[in-house]
Amino acid sequence: MAPAGKKKLAAAANLANLLPTGTVLAFQAFIPSFSNNGSCLPAHRYLTLSIITCFSLICFLSSFTDSFIHNDKVYYGIAGLNRLYLFNQEDNHVHFDEEKTAGEVDHVEIEELCKERGIRRIDFVHAISSLLVFLVFATNDYDVQHCFFPHATPNGNAVMMNLPLAVGAGSSFIFMLFPTTRRGIGYADSLANKK
Repeated sequence: MAPAGKKKLAAAANLANLLPTGTVLAFQAFIPSFSNNGSCLPAHRYLTLSIITCFSLICFLSSFTDSFIHNDKVYYGIAGLNRLYLFNQEDNHVHFDEEKTAGEVDHVEIEELCKERGIRRIDFVHAISSLLVFLVFATNDYDVQHCFFPHATPNGNAVMMNLPLAVGAGSSFIFMLFPTTRRGIGYADSLANKK
């Protein structure tokens, strides 16, 4: 198989990591209590809107997270304009001169890896696609629909029924057409699993 074909298949196999599945599951757990099972008072509408906003932000920002393995340790971070900012980088202060030199070399290698992982245009494409998928599934929820659109027309119901399929298929196509090298947090890594 051609290398381009393998790349597309790998992107398809990791589609669950690209789509906001965890965010949708967490949203489904919280929304019944926030929306009062669709019987919304004004306070419930504000709570529902706040949880949709919060999970939308999480969904958008998670497209900029990345991870990599260096010397058998997994590093996690979020992409900035020129580099990856690590969450779990520790100080490599050691007491022996021989180890200190090795630690300094290790730190320089990590810095170079971080500088290669800054924000790219494709990250915004993936972030917007993931955000759209989440928003469509969030607004398609029964409780959210009854909270914000209690008197939907048959045309509105038809659109809301078919929109998740269309947006999900479109986003999947975009993810396969424009694959990303970002590995996110919690990405299943074959190198880490071999240990």
